[in-house]
Amino acid sequence: MGSSVHYRTATVNGLEVFYREAGDANSPTVVLLHGFPTSSHMFRGLIPALADRYHVIAPDHIGFGQSAAPSHEDFTYSFDALTEVTAGLLEQLDVNRFAMYVQDYGAPIGWRLALQNPDRITAIITQNGNAYEDGFVRSFWDGLFAYAENPNPETEAPLRGALTIDVTRWQYLNGVADPTLVSPDNWVHDQALLDRPGNDEIQLALFRDYPSNVVLYPEVHQYFRDSQVPLLAVWGSGDEIFGPAGAEAFRSDLPKAEIHLVESGHFALESHLEEITRYIRDFLGRVIG
Repeated sequence: MGSSVHYRTATVNGLEVFYREAGDANSPTVVLLHGFPTSSHMFRGLIPALADRYHVIAPDHIGFGQSAAPSHEDFTYSFDALTEVTAGLLEQLDVNRFAMYVQDYGAPIGWRLALQNPDRITAIITQNGNAYEDGFVRSFWDGLFAYAENPNPETEAPLRGALTIDVTRWQYLNGVADPTLVSPDNWVHDQALLDRPGNDEIQLALFRDYPSNVVLYPEVHQYFRDSQVPLLAVWGSGDEIFGPAGAEAFRSDLPKAEIHLVESGHFALESHLEEITRYIRDFLGRVIG
């Protein structure tokens, strides 16, 4: 297959799942799990940068990117449900052991995969993918938790604001030392998908389910302590969604965790792709070969 990127679809539980794939299927697999409000598009630069040595798979979650986006009436949008589809895709692709790169929403999906089958996870790269309450920047999260606890028109209004172009642009530019490195194509692309009819209700359902991820944190921390899984945290230090304290917190359960802060924000690959790629290649080369 080489380092060329292939754009594929699979049917999982009756749903079309889009994924990007590159590299030799006999090489160690790295699964890239994207966040909100983007898709596997966020990995378009990283995939070919890893595919000479690794088998790389990057799916779009249901409701995101090119994957199916059934209405919230036809599909129960939850992090459990997104994980079930991801697990189903990996099973179809006969991926039994893998390293994973998790960012934002990709983290709670990745943690669930690890809790289900801890022996399958060879290594973790977390790029602003949270697992500790220390990581929550309260100015961003208080509104979401208030809405999840008591959904009503008053608490919903700020969350609908999070689905607008201004906030999507902010997610890409906030905390980035040199914003001219970040292409506007990112937020234009993401916003076009967010603006699809019915997608607002999909995203609101996932906002309401987000506290289920926090409930899992003690189990995730126990998994870290029991497994001592190799972990690399590469974090945009200026992220005002998941702050750098969320990166440092991994060492409380994984003393050997490798932590690097880069002068970027939530989507650090956009400004620091080369630096992050070097960290990843060095880390994976040592821990999985």
